[in-house]
Amino acid sequence: MFLFSDSQIKDEAFVEDINNILNAGEVPNMFLADERMQILEAVQPAAALLGLESPLQLWSFFVSQCKKHLHVVLCMSPIGDAFRERLRANPSLVNCCTIDWFGTWPNDALEAVALKQLNEMELNASTQKMLVGLCQAMHVQVQAASARYLAELGRHNYVTPASYLELLSAFKNLLESKRSTNAATRRRYAVGLGKLAGSAAQVAGMQQELVAMQPQLIKTVAEVEELMTKIAHDKKVVVEPKAAVVRGEEARAQEKAAAAKAIKDECEADLAEAIPILNDALSALDTIKEADIAYIKKLANPPSAIKLVLEAVCVVLDIKPVKGKDETGKASMDYWKPSLGLLADKDLIGRLKTYDKDNIPPKIMAIIRSTYLTDEGFTPENAKRASPAAEGLCKWVHAMSSYDKVGIVHIK
Repeated sequence: MFLFSDSQIKDEAFVEDINNILNAGEVPNMFLADERMQILEAVQPAAALLGLESPLQLWSFFVSQCKKHLHVVLCMSPIGDAFRERLRANPSLVNCCTIDWFGTWPNDALEAVALKQLNEMELNASTQKMLVGLCQAMHVQVQAASARYLAELGRHNYVTPASYLELLSAFKNLLESKRSTNAATRRRYAVGLGKLAGSAAQVAGMQQELVAMQPQLIKTVAEVEELMTKIAHDKKVVVEPKAAVVRGEEARAQEKAAAAKAIKDECEADLAEAIPILNDALSALDTIKEADIAYIKKLANPPSAIKLVLEAVCVVLDIKPVKGKDETGKASMDYWKPSLGLLADKDLIGRLKTYDKDNIPPKIMAIIRSTYLTDEGFTPENAKRASPAAEGLCKWVHAMSSYDKVGIVHIK
């Protein structure tokens, strides 16, 4: 049996297919070629018993069996124009069907349906009986009101058995919703009562603890008051005098910090002045070429500016002079031979660059400043006229003196 209702009609083509089934027993072009062959193979044994062999005969046999065994049941509501239009477009719905018209349900049918539906709702007998009468009365009264509405205004209001079933279904859904709401409310109420009981028990326990602890609380309050009195006394006698001493020491520390800051600022100013000089001297050392040093080494009677510069370098490096005689024949300390030995050192430039400028002995700097820096001829310009190498060495000696001055201030 094939049951089909108008609520399942999503497309009017569905009704057209039903019309073809009622009229011809098949839907044209419903099966593909391979599906059609499978059907023919399936019905061939039964058709062979009747002497049917060709594909056309086999297919006719299949369609006849479908007509014989397939029962189509259509359920449609006559309300509105849709039913009338479908009958006009698909005449097999009338010609090939036996029509059963379901009219108004009698009272005993309404009562029986209501009892069946209400039995599923777990109601007591008295309530169920009252609800059956109520639902039956509501349906009958609406039917009567619809009849008056049609008579007075000529307008239809259809009241069908489906309306009665919808009434019972709506009541069932509402009852379940209210029961669920009431159950949730009852659970919340029970939980609230449990919490109130637990809180009351806790409050009673705390009250008992407070009563038991009251003597200890009184004792503790007295101890706290005594301690506060002692703290106030100690603050006045001990803490405040010490605070005054600390404030005095803090003031002296601030004065020392201010003095230290002044020294630091002075050092930074001097260092800012000395660092460029030192960098310039180191750069000048990079300009010294071996050819310039070789030139000085070949001089038999070097200029006084070169001798003066090399002598100052030997003093800074703490290279001792040798005994010799001056031009008048008097005994003197000669730095030229040690200077030649210094110039023979292949790592002379590296030695000067890595010289420990932070720990120059004071007596060496005293000799440099009193003997050489006061000499008007001990200048980079004067040394440059004698030799480019002498200029770089002269700048280096001046830089060591300037950097040492900053170091002395920094130590102070």
